[in-house]
Amino acid sequence: MARAKRQELVETALELFHREGFHATGIDRILATAGVAKMTLYHHFRSKDELILAALRLRDERFRNEFMRSIERKSDDPEQRLLAIFDVLAELFGSGESGGCPFINACAEYADPDSAIHRAAAEHKRMVLDYVCELATLAGARDAVCLARQLCILLDGVIVTAQVSGNADSARLARQVAVLIVREQLGSG
Repeated sequence: MARAKRQELVETALELFHREGFHATGIDRILATAGVAKMTLYHHFRSKDELILAALRLRDERFRNEFMRSIERKSDDPEQRLLAIFDVLAELFGSGESGGCPFINACAEYADPDSAIHRAAAEHKRMVLDYVCELATLAGARDAVCLARQLCILLDGVIVTAQVSGNADSARLARQVAVLIVREQLGSG
């Protein structure tokens, strides 16, 4: 029962933080939406920051697992998997998931790089970069780290563009640029 209440708090907080922002979402709003008492919150979390960290960990786990599975379902070919990054984003945006990236938002709201929240968000981005670097290495990129960084810059640009302008087509456009970058790095252009 206690585990279910904790999970409900984290799920509710994640949804509200994503939709309304971290600073703009108060504890009372989370409690009312989750239907739990303040005592329950403080039984599981010492502060709002701890709740934010738990919400970011949950989002990280869900997003990266689904992101990687979706990419790997697209193709067995590492080069095609690099391009599938943008196909997966296009599908996400097509499903209405263009509310931005909670990790980018967390870094913006908690700009101090020493903040635990900023560090957790940056760690998520590092793990995505590591995954893309692994794909680039498997594809035989001349400089896998450079290629991964270039593709992650495109990836984050797509997410921000979709959030700011509502342009769900940004993933398709970024894929066209990714094709050029990947071909150049793999010597297949």
